[in-house]
Amino acid sequence: MNKAYNMTKYSLRSWVLVLALAPTILVGILLGSYFTINRFYELEETLIEQGGNIIEPLAIAAEIGLKNKDFETTKKLITAAQLNKSSLVQFIAIFDNKNNIVVTSHHYKNHELMRYNKPLSSLLRTELEQVGDSFILRSPIFSSDYDLQLNAFDFKDPQQLIPTKLGYIAILVNKENSLLEQHRAAVAAFIIVLIGVQLNLLFTFRLVKNVTQPITEMVRVVAKIREGKLDTRVNGNLIGELDLLRRGINAMASSLSEYHDEMQQNIDQATSDLRETLEQIEIQNVELDLAKKRALEASRIKSEFLANMSHELRTPLNGVIGFAKQLLKTPLHSSQQDYINTIEKSAANLLKIINDILDFSKLEAGKLVIESLPFSLREIIDDTVTLLSNSAREKDIELAIDIDPTIPDDLCGDAMRFTQILTNLIGNAIKFTDKGSVHLTLKLTESTKSKVNFRCEITDTGIGIDAYQQEILFQAFGQADSSISRRFGGTGLGLIITKRLVNRMGGQIGCQSEADVGSTFWFTLPLEISQYPVMNFLETKTLLNKTLLLLEPRTLSNSILMKHFDQWGMKTTSIHCIDQLSTHSPNKSLIYDYGIVSCKALNPDVDFSIQLKTIKAQCQYVVLLFCTNKQELHTVLGSVDKILPAPVSEKTLAQTLIDPKSDRTYQRQDNSQPKPIFREALNVLAVDDNPANLKLIDTLLKELVSQVTVINNGKGAVEIAQERSFDMIFMDIQMPGTDGISATKQIRQHSLNRNTPIIAVTAHAIAEERQLIQQSGMDGYLPKPIDEAALKGVINRWKTRPKFTHFDPFTLNWELCLTQANQKTDLALDMLKMLVVSLPSTTEHIKRALEELNQKSMLSSVHKLHGACCYCGVPTTQKLCQAIESSLKHGAAVEDVEPEILELLDELIKVESAANQVISQLSTDIIDDNKTRLL
Repeated sequence: MNKAYNMTKYSLRSWVLVLALAPTILVGILLGSYFTINRFYELEETLIEQGGNIIEPLAIAAEIGLKNKDFETTKKLITAAQLNKSSLVQFIAIFDNKNNIVVTSHHYKNHELMRYNKPLSSLLRTELEQVGDSFILRSPIFSSDYDLQLNAFDFKDPQQLIPTKLGYIAILVNKENSLLEQHRAAVAAFIIVLIGVQLNLLFTFRLVKNVTQPITEMVRVVAKIREGKLDTRVNGNLIGELDLLRRGINAMASSLSEYHDEMQQNIDQATSDLRETLEQIEIQNVELDLAKKRALEASRIKSEFLANMSHELRTPLNGVIGFAKQLLKTPLHSSQQDYINTIEKSAANLLKIINDILDFSKLEAGKLVIESLPFSLREIIDDTVTLLSNSAREKDIELAIDIDPTIPDDLCGDAMRFTQILTNLIGNAIKFTDKGSVHLTLKLTESTKSKVNFRCEITDTGIGIDAYQQEILFQAFGQADSSISRRFGGTGLGLIITKRLVNRMGGQIGCQSEADVGSTFWFTLPLEISQYPVMNFLETKTLLNKTLLLLEPRTLSNSILMKHFDQWGMKTTSIHCIDQLSTHSPNKSLIYDYGIVSCKALNPDVDFSIQLKTIKAQCQYVVLLFCTNKQELHTVLGSVDKILPAPVSEKTLAQTLIDPKSDRTYQRQDNSQPKPIFREALNVLAVDDNPANLKLIDTLLKELVSQVTVINNGKGAVEIAQERSFDMIFMDIQMPGTDGISATKQIRQHSLNRNTPIIAVTAHAIAEERQLIQQSGMDGYLPKPIDEAALKGVINRWKTRPKFTHFDPFTLNWELCLTQANQKTDLALDMLKMLVVSLPSTTEHIKRALEELNQKSMLSSVHKLHGACCYCGVPTTQKLCQAIESSLKHGAAVEDVEPEILELLDELIKVESAANQVISQLSTDIIDDNKTRLL
């Protein structure tokens, strides 16, 4: 890429000049240098040859003078030679055989340079020696007389004639003329090269003019065309292919101009069409905006309508259901009891339909909030199954519960919504099954340290659903068959509510069914594992190796019970009916520790008490599981130790076997004598504008408390609260004039009941209404229709309400602590105690980390404290921990969050003081969770 950039950053003119001049200059320099150097060598060789031609004849001529010692003649000879070649020869000298100078051509100051510095015997021929800008030639002078010499080393010619050396002659040759000729040759070569370069420049510039300039012009034209100046053309006559290129560029410009004109016309047309479309879209947007506003207004009106309808429908239902229950308490003959029961069931069904419609509307509006609170999985399932098992017993169908023992029991999630999912699915299975069984199975599919994912399947042997009808199962107001709603009842909202609840909780739901065979509804749910135990652990080691006789003919129930007994390590003998007892136990002396007997294992044609006494004779402790409501259980009370409804939960069964004296048993209802009524010594104020509801709550309260005052408006409630002190106030919300919320605020400000528990009694069932109630200063919530058990639970909970007046509710909010503990007071207290115990060490670790500016240690301590705050109702501490932890995780230094840390340390002191006050007031009065949970 860099190479390409380096090539394109130079112009074409530069490349032409470089490529045209560089070869010419290079070749000229090489040739000039070659010929110049060759000329230098030729001139030097010529000069040496000339010197040789002078010295060698002189050496021969000087023999006679040197031999006869006629030095004068010799001097004349060499002087004449030097003068004759004075431009070439500077000095001539003759030396004898002893290397002494004998004759010179003239006086020369550096004649010593002429002397031969090597042994004279080595001078056998003419030799050359360079001296500065001159050189010296030396040639030996031999005598013409020869001496015979014997040479022992020459085998070919052992006898040789060796001439006698008389001396040598030396000539100093001047090189100035030669150097001058060399310089002339160099100058001539340079001139020739320069002339060649100039000629090359001439032709190169001519080439640049005829080639590069037109190309540059074409580039300029193309640039203008690219800028949109399509009328630009390349002009002039060019040579060769350049003319073809000119014509191509001009033709391309013409085509582009035509295309541009055509495209401009299309653009203008498209712009016109788009403008019209935009105008239409703008009109549609205005219409959509108006439609959106109308839809929002309609949604608001629908929400208000549902809220009002909830209130308006629940208000009369409150009176119907409430007085129906009250009427059942009075002496009635059988027909009247049947009529009242029918009224109560019809009202309950109507209430369920209203609740389904409200849940569906909240899901549609996205206002349904999914909570995450600790709960016991098996306890939730047991409570749900207990509520639905009566329907199964009435239809005489088997209801079996099989929970994977690897699924942890202490989980975090929305227990109420999970119960709603189970109720819908199990209730549908029981509703659409006339005979056979309904089987609930929970299997663990995935597990980590903090989360579990399980799959729940509800399988029935009911009417089933064909493939086409399954497609509309999870649609609103849809059922598989239009006749179902007439045959079985319902709104068709149960499954769509269940599906959306499962999806909101992060799970999936589906169905597998076959007509006239049965259905399997399944769903998966991911839930977090709770850090705190919700239920007490059952110690089943006492059941190890205990013997047990099981009489259960139903396959599902038998298999599930056997799993429990095997898990507890019991030695179980399983038979299907009492007729098999003699076969399996021929030895009457064999006594089992326990006997579990299903009513289905007994012979219906024989008195049950007689059969049970036979079993009792072989078992120390007998438990009867009754499976149908048609049996007269009071007739067998003396024949068994305990009677439990089927299906029996794992926890209940284990508690029964571990502690046979536990109180969960069947007792015959004796209505012959009325039970004595116990009333709490409380003075209660009830406020409601509806006469029927006011009369109902007055009737219910008089059965539970000693003194009741009723007021039919909010203004009167404020006035009487300023005059009299009450132990508890039940306040209706929607009243003309001064409503319940306004009345509560006035009572909290100026009255004798500032700290009196005020319970909201309302028919509203939406979350916004509950939030408004909580923010208004009310302490509790009691929905209409009023349930007698719920009313009793509210009274038991608030009759000994602690007066927390010495600390800020944002430091410690006991109600929030109860909410986070799923309304379990003992669990809330345990978590609060654990927090208080951990505060000193936590504070110490935070202080040490602050002193050392240890970011890692600070993050660990705050993270641990944050986790402990999540279930203890300390909003300020939790907020500070969250802010500090978030900052540290994003790379903030400890000194950056020092103000928040110091604020947290101060808040921990307040939390410890407030928590100790709460613990000291509540530890002596733990209220049963199942009786105090608000609906």
